[in-house]
Amino acid sequence: MADADQHSPMQKMMGDFAPTFVELTDDVLFGKVWSRTDALLARDRSLVTITSLVSSGNYEQLYAHIPMGLANGLTKDEIIEAITHVAFYVGWPPAVSALTIAQKIFANPPQQQA
Repeated sequence: MADADQHSPMQKMMGDFAPTFVELTDDVLFGKVWSRTDALLARDRSLVTITSLVSSGNYEQLYAHIPMGLANGLTKDEIIEAITHVAFYVGWPPAVSALTIAQKIFANPPQQQA
């Protein structure tokens, strides 16, 4: 069995509690859906995901997906602009909530793994 450092974020979060959910997240969502390159690059998928999370009010997930977007090639300015743009479609309060989280993430960026 792999050591704890090699577990996915979802495995670390709820591997013992919901193993089937973890397997679907790791193998299907991030294994198959995110690895598809026929139409969208990972960068584009991140942009769509971030704006979808803002639109649906799933702000907690931004803590994972904003850093993932940066790792996938989005810039801080592109993320801020995308959230600003969707504010006109989903409302100002959701955008304020998302920008508040983004500001925290950008002020304290996650450490890059070696």
